[in-house]
Amino acid sequence: MGLFDRIKEKLGFGHDSSEAHKQASTPPANATATSAEGATLGADRPTATTNATITPAAAPAMSQVDVAVKLDGMAATHPETLNWRTSIVDLLKLLGLDSSLTARKELATELGCPQDKMTDSGTMNIWLHKTVMQKLAEHGGSIPPELLH
Repeated sequence: MGLFDRIKEKLGFGHDSSEAHKQASTPPANATATSAEGATLGADRPTATTNATITPAAAPAMSQVDVAVKLDGMAATHPETLNWRTSIVDLLKLLGLDSSLTARKELATELGCPQDKMTDSGTMNIWLHKTVMQKLAEHGGSIPPELLH
């Protein structure tokens, strides 16, 4: 799992449609089906008059993560004062993830940072913060517009 996936996981992303589809296609444990002869399968006793049908439950909609609200809440209880809105280092610290230069370089590589921006950690950090916010928005996160510029 890449660092960006761990960021999404910490923020509560990950309830995607593939999981919802898996849940929707699995019948409930107490579901019964009817054989061609009319006997109910999976029930305690067969009955010739019941024609039960297995209907998958409606797939739950993917909920949007309000990233700012979630991070502000985490920051309010964090022992350090962290400015996640402008600092990739503080964002990673707030999420309890490795914020070292090595980890940030790995994240930059994972997200496709141009090589010329990786030669200066300050430039890379600015690019990383902006890109992480944009990617979170692309994955269904609600991000304040001022963090997407």
